[in-house]
Amino acid sequence: MNKFKSTDPLPICDEQHEHQDIEAIKKTLPEDDRFIEASDLFSLLSDSTRLKILWLLCHNEACVCDIASAIDMSSPAVSHHLRSLKQLGIITFRRIGKEVHYTLSDSPAGHLAHKMIDTILETEGDQA
Repeated sequence: MNKFKSTDPLPICDEQHEHQDIEAIKKTLPEDDRFIEASDLFSLLSDSTRLKILWLLCHNEACVCDIASAIDMSSPAVSHHLRSLKQLGIITFRRIGKEVHYTLSDSPAGHLAHKMIDTILETEGDQA
């Protein structure tokens, strides 16, 4: 439990201890645009419908119609979610005739999504 109230000032560093070299740490800090990209990714992953879609795509390749049927949603709504996921590189697609099949991408964002799904969603049943 936090012992500070939200109106309390932040605790001030006790200058009697040894401080880290904050300037050296700041030099290793990623650029702001990397934090923005990560924030965009986490924002997309915070939607339960997108997580359902990603769970499906972690387990197999699927077309919009199959995804829509599996999650009981309209194809246009699924397409909207897929477009967002594709823009951040989480999913990829390939054409098979007139159909477009989606799957998780082999990218850092795709791997993160897969790991998160495996860690959080796949182990839920094991804890019961």
